[in-house]
Amino acid sequence: MPTQTLLVAFTTFFATIGPADLALVFLALTRDSTPAERRRFALRGVLIGGAILLFFAVFGEAVLSLFGITIPALRTAGGVLLLLISIDMVFARHSGGTSTTTEEDVEARTREDISVFPLATPLIAGPGAISAMILLITSAEGDYAKDAMVILALFLILALTYAALRLAIPIQRLLGVTGLQVVSRIIGVLLSALAVQFIFDGVGSSGLIPGLQ
Repeated sequence: MPTQTLLVAFTTFFATIGPADLALVFLALTRDSTPAERRRFALRGVLIGGAILLFFAVFGEAVLSLFGITIPALRTAGGVLLLLISIDMVFARHSGGTSTTTEEDVEARTREDISVFPLATPLIAGPGAISAMILLITSAEGDYAKDAMVILALFLILALTYAALRLAIPIQRLLGVTGLQVVSRIIGVLLSALAVQFIFDGVGSSGLIPGLQ
């Protein structure tokens, strides 16, 4: 059902992009920036990150074909990646799947414009979000209504991400560290179940184990 596809895609993008966590990272990276600079960074970062994800929505399958990667392999690998991300979320840990590494943080602090790096990529269009986009589009199996729901979910998350970046300071004051971790853990539990389902679907459609299709 298209509505179910929208809900699954929205939850997946919310987990892999993480607007609330991203707002705190953005706040730290722009602590010496003016309000006008923060607005410009946020807008450019969201637009560029969204463009990267849309690229993989359109050409993701072609990229897979180029490297000889099958859809079942992508579903299984994407499910494993999402499962690792969800585990980090549940235990309030940070990894390179949804955030920057220590080395990337150091480099980002020396840049005057953070909208492309690290904001657009890898924070918005990171490995987890790119994998999720390709996975969701291929799972739609050519159903244009489901494809539209995935794209709509992306736009909704990008709008939410932009709002979170603009309201980074109030969000930090409202939720605090504990509140953000509670939200992250709840989404992480939901994402873990979805990730396991992706793995089941990938292994089942691969034909490696008869009777699981």
